[in-house]
Amino acid sequence: MADLDLDDIDRALIRALAADATQSAGALGRELGLSQPACWRRIQRLRASGVFRTQRLDLDLQALGFGVTVFLGVKLAAKGRVSLEDFERAVSAIPEVQTVEHVLGLYDYRLRVVARDISDFERVLRRRVMTLPGVGNIDANVLLSEERRPGPI
Repeated sequence: MADLDLDDIDRALIRALAADATQSAGALGRELGLSQPACWRRIQRLRASGVFRTQRLDLDLQALGFGVTVFLGVKLAAKGRVSLEDFERAVSAIPEVQTVEHVLGLYDYRLRVVARDISDFERVLRRRVMTLPGVGNIDANVLLSEERRPGPI
């Protein structure tokens, strides 16, 4: 992907699809001044080059009953390849854990956890997260608000 040469139309196409991936090549083409086939070819080239990793729905967690999001910083008690793999496998099996990020710094992992309310989060923390293999220290930050921004393209 490093060798991919993106022009202004490619960047506009990426921004438009990042905002709404359900748009048709015809609608995008009209917006960007391209024919439907030309727009479709550009989308296929971007997809083939790995620019688009996946397509997914952006769920409204509040509408689904998950009113609390908590970011957990997890410091493992013992480090080693086996304990990292064991931790990652176990934490990935917890449905309330939305993202698992292996990070450098104060903590080894950063988790995004959703719960119905604070009591539900406490249950997830005590029964699932704190029982994971290798867990040492945990730090929690409750999400108050979120503003999503498009990437640098």
